[in-house]
Amino acid sequence: MKIEVIGPGCARCKKTAQNVNKALETLDGEIEASVEKVEAQMEIIDRGVMHTPAVAVDGDVAIEGEIPDVDQLVDLFQTA
Repeated sequence: MKIEVIGPGCARCKKTAQNVNKALETLDGEIEASVEKVEAQMEIIDRGVMHTPAVAVDGDVAIEGEIPDVDQLVDLFQTA
């Protein structure tokens, strides 16, 4: 699974990245995933993201414009 945290690197984006990592720790190896940050403005626009932070799973934007909590991310990763 490829997880992308999309945003310019602001505090909200950093918190989202932390929550993504905590969610993966909570899953304790249940899924294999790589996490990437997408911070370049043109890449953010190319993905169609209008509000950051956003989280994409395997190229599909699943969360946009909010800081997801850890439980929300765990559910997302388990169903993706």
